[in-house]
Amino acid sequence: MITVSICEDESYFVSELKKMLDEYCNLREIHVSISTFSDGEELLASNQMADIILMDIKLPTSNGMEIIRHLRNLGSDSQVIFITAFQKYVFQAFDLDAVHYILKPVSEEKLFSAMDKAIKRVAANRGKTLLITSGTTASRVPLKDILYCEAMNHQITVHTLTEQVQFFGTLDAIEEKLDERFFRCHRSYIVNMDHVIDKQPGSAIMEGGDHILISRRKQQEFTQKLLEICRKGLI
Repeated sequence: MITVSICEDESYFVSELKKMLDEYCNLREIHVSISTFSDGEELLASNQMADIILMDIKLPTSNGMEIIRHLRNLGSDSQVIFITAFQKYVFQAFDLDAVHYILKPVSEEKLFSAMDKAIKRVAANRGKTLLITSGTTASRVPLKDILYCEAMNHQITVHTLTEQVQFFGTLDAIEEKLDERFFRCHRSYIVNMDHVIDKQPGSAIMEGGDHILISRRKQQEFTQKLLEICRKGLI
């Protein structure tokens, strides 16, 4: 079951989106539970963390960007598809790790493509974990929750959205257990590109505000990878 929240104040457009989603589900043979909200405050008050959010940007009493930023600060990993009549917010959208940015009017082709990518990310995020062993204890950390891994004095620290997990090991060994969303940007750091919100000369800014060093020889590759992630989400 995939949960979808639609946050849109135009009732007729909500109906159109629901019709397209119903058609999408029939074609893909998947089960989706859909909730609708007329403004961002209503969505926040519901305390729902849907798998996928279809979010308008210009809402009567709020800005969709700020609503998603607030949800991200609460730890939400919802896959966000911004649907709007305004093109100027596109780069801000990908700072918030949006899957897609669709301009109105919305066609089935565009929405179906966005949903395909969103559901792939939901599926990828579910179940993938990093097994961490320390002495006689072992724990699993979801890959989607990892911000970055840091090596210092033969000790690895895995920084997540909610905690830091420390153990003895090497980044080389950890890197082998991670997937394509992770990038070795420095001899002491591996970052989860899904949680990179900005880049400055010599450093990546992570969700939560930490600045992570990018080695000189990795600068161009890091920038290219970040641009590729943005392009993949742009329709």
